Amino acid sequence: MFLTRGTLIATLLFLAAGVVPAAAGSWIILDDNTGHVLAASEQNEKRQIASLTKIATAMVVLDWAESSGTSLSTLVSVPSEVGGVGGVNPCQLQPGDQISLRDLLYSAMMSSDNHAAYTLAQNVGVRLPNPQALSPVDNFSAHMNALARKLGMKRSLFLNPHGLDNMSPPPHSTAADLARLTRYAYSHAGFNFYVSQPTREISIQGIDGTTRGFLLRNTNELLGRDGIEGVKTGRTRLAGDCIVLAADREPEAVEHDGQKIAIPRRIIVVLLGSADRFSEGLALIQRGWSLHESWSAEGRPVSKRSTL
Repeated sequence: MFLTRGTLIATLLFLAAGVVPAAAGSWIILDDNTGHVLAASEQNEKRQIASLTKIATAMVVLDWAESSGTSLSTLVSVPSEVGGVGGVNPCQLQPGDQISLRDLLYSAMMSSDNHAAYTLAQNVGVRLPNPQALSPVDNFSAHMNALARKLGMKRSLFLNPHGLDNMSPPPHSTAADLARLTRYAYSHAGFNFYVSQPTREISIQGIDGTTRGFLLRNTNELLGRDGIEGVKTGRTRLAGDCIVLAADREPEAVEHDGQKIAIPRRIIVVLLGSADRFSEGLALIQRGWSLHESWSAEGRPVSKRSTL
């Protein structure tokens, strides 16, 4: 099939404008600093979110470590049940292996490691308050849901720490709820370390006493483009392609009461049920920066209705 000159020009203009293809299921773009929604479509529709779940997993771990004073360098054991988790196990964690909480976080967030997420849930879940006497992993999931309630994520339900959804009913969330969660994650000073690195060397101590290294590679192919510094990819058959992106630009200098102040500039994009998360996600980021510039030129107006 050949494109006419007019069709070709129209196609190029469509792409240059950062218009989101119709295949995108639901999405949202917002300013991280204020929570102001710059644009959205079906942002409150409940959907499966696959490994985007691990953002909540990471935050339960980071909040617990901070409140309990536990060092993330603490070594924990990979549980015997890990073999039944299924899905991605990039660094081949085996029952009895010893690995630090920090390296488990890196593996879960960068390489979407389901076995790392499960190991975190098992080892942290046994240390969290457990009034219902749940199993450690179920207790950890209960704390994920408690965090969701705290953040106003009213349309979210977490049933495990990794996001696999081959159960009935399956876990779910929304683009808007995940944007709330991501804003919260970035309020934690250490979160960005676990999502922004292209590669990371981790260390695993085997049950036989030997130590093996593994080079993690980030599944987010958009790192470094248009200021993108994270956050998480996800995919299952039910969820389709999913992605959460965060992008930074230099702070904007504005004058206030005769003084210049720097206002942070970060936008967050959540895209669920995509046919092509990377091309559609990048288009949303590019559109987001254009909308952000226009909004800033208008004085950054916000209202309760337009803010998460």
